[in-house]
Amino acid sequence: MTKRPCCRLWARYLLIGILAWIGLFAPTVSWAQPDLRPTLRELAGEDPDKRVEAVFALSLSGHPATADILDALAEDALFINADASQAFITLRGSSRDVLANQAVASVPTGVGAVMVNNALRAAIDLAKALVSLAAPDAATRIKAARALQTAEEAALLPAIEKALAQEKDAAVAESLRMAKAALTLQFGTGPSRVAAAEMLAASDESAIRQKLSDLARKNPDGSYTEPDAELRLAAERSLKTISLRLHKFEIIANLFSGLSLGSILLLAALGLAITYGLMGVINMAHGEFLMIGAYVAYLTQSAFRAWFPAAFDWYVLAAIPAAFMVTALLGVILERSVLRFLYGRPLETLLTTWGVSLVLMQTCRSIFGAQNVEVENPAWLSGGVLLAGDIIIPWNRIIILGFSMAVLLMVALLINKTRAGLYIRGVTQNRAMAACTGVATDRVDMLTFGFGSGIAGLAGVALSQIGNVGPDLGQQYIVDSFMVVVLGGVGQLAGTVIAALGLGAVSKILEPMSGAVLAKIMVLVFIILFIQKRPQGLFALKGRSAEA
Repeated sequence: MTKRPCCRLWARYLLIGILAWIGLFAPTVSWAQPDLRPTLRELAGEDPDKRVEAVFALSLSGHPATADILDALAEDALFINADASQAFITLRGSSRDVLANQAVASVPTGVGAVMVNNALRAAIDLAKALVSLAAPDAATRIKAARALQTAEEAALLPAIEKALAQEKDAAVAESLRMAKAALTLQFGTGPSRVAAAEMLAASDESAIRQKLSDLARKNPDGSYTEPDAELRLAAERSLKTISLRLHKFEIIANLFSGLSLGSILLLAALGLAITYGLMGVINMAHGEFLMIGAYVAYLTQSAFRAWFPAAFDWYVLAAIPAAFMVTALLGVILERSVLRFLYGRPLETLLTTWGVSLVLMQTCRSIFGAQNVEVENPAWLSGGVLLAGDIIIPWNRIIILGFSMAVLLMVALLINKTRAGLYIRGVTQNRAMAACTGVATDRVDMLTFGFGSGIAGLAGVALSQIGNVGPDLGQQYIVDSFMVVVLGGVGQLAGTVIAALGLGAVSKILEPMSGAVLAKIMVLVFIILFIQKRPQGLFALKGRSAEA
């Protein structure tokens, strides 16, 4: 019993000694790590096949510097001497000795950069994807697994199987299973290839579809590329399943594309419906107000880039009110200076506004040049929602659709819930009676024309986010805008909405079958026939002026 305290004392001294040794000497111990020199030697060699193999060997090595080496290799920032006894990377403004794992002031002379060709760059992308399978973020792992579905290296199969066994996220695991099946299809044997072809029916990746198509392809002499008939049949069944599934998503994407086009037509035609319905002015310069709104967005972008770079992503929010005010002011000036003297003479207003449109286009050419200018999407308008395969619904079109609905709601509330809207409706239905009740019809005309022109400016901001901006931008939408107004019914917001969205959807449904030009011709013929049977459009204008 008396020896136990002594034993405890010796155990305590031994533990303190071990901890002190670890603290003093452990930092000088070189723990065993994979030797990178053979891989680096192959990487700096001349044999292109061995260089590719070296990239994949590096990704499978488990060395802690693997990710940095691959990044440096992709950016031409990896330096290796002839016998691979020295290797350096220069990333993020600093240099590092890979083998010694320590920072250096600069890369020594005589150590050359590793040259990267296209084949090696493709291998680097796959190797980086393989390393990313260990990332903590599930979205990063899914992206890496999808990238590995294009791999054509049998050496990656064990690493994919290992990652699949450890993966807990269902979506990542599914992508890894597709990557494993793709490699098995290429490098497996017998029944395993057939099973892989059947499993790949659940994939939407274009690379997978290409591999399945290669199996079912015929040679010029009539023979099949793949001699295994069972495998060919499995590939054909999978291709059919994938095609049917993608066709459904293509219908959804086309329908949304039609609604997106309809929302743009709605924005372009909304102001025209108000001005044409109220004053009967055929404003051929309406398209140029769209163009000016788009140029205001371009100028706002340039101002934010120069003076507020930290807030650049929000320049669109500043461009919206700026475009509305600029185009509304121009509309007021045009109405007060020219159009007020031409009411009741539609041919003269048409010719005059056409001349104004030419003046505005030439002015923009003189200021900005004849070439298109680029308006950059902010980060929150970039990218899109991936439906399947390569089918994407872009965020900018989703936002534009929502923006169009918001503008429509604003206009509807103004027309139906405010005193100004009451005046507008009164003048539209019976100008003489409205004037007798004390409504200043000239002032209503001026403000309404300015308001319609301001909405055209908003449409220009929206259009700037889906294409380049140029002096001819408005000419692309003026005819379609008039078609929407005439089809929906002059001065009718509900008719304008239905006509815009309907024409957009029909155009996008017809385009895959007949082409863009023939689809537009078919739409125009339909409108002509419809107007012949119903001249007032979808919704007739109510009031004494409509009956006159």
